[in-house]
Amino acid sequence: MQYLLLVYIDEDKLAALPEGEFDTMMRDCLLKADRLRAEGTLLGFQQLESPATARSVRVHDGRTTITDGPFAETREVLAGFNLIEADSLDEAVRIAEGFAWSKTGCIEIRQVRDVAAVRARVGA
Repeated sequence: MQYLLLVYIDEDKLAALPEGEFDTMMRDCLLKADRLRAEGTLLGFQQLESPATARSVRVHDGRTTITDGPFAETREVLAGFNLIEADSLDEAVRIAEGFAWSKTGCIEIRQVRDVAAVRARVGA
């Protein structure tokens, strides 16, 4: 099964880290990603730019609204994601616990839906 690990960070907590700690965390994260990729567990990952660079698009009643970021009323913002292969949700949780970002925000774990099955069901 595939799981998406959505990485949320609290930018204030990151800013409060001791000098060099962010770089240490990032290096450890990248090395962990390299190991997981070599094992075939990590299928892909990306970081996202700051929410200040984002736009939200909504179309309601035929009217398009575009909102500049930051747009969330929360301290934690989506910073990136990891796409993993795991045998169960419990295994996905264990993998997520190993990423340092769970200490400066949270990692939301979502099972990836089988789009081929949806496509077959709806006849697309």
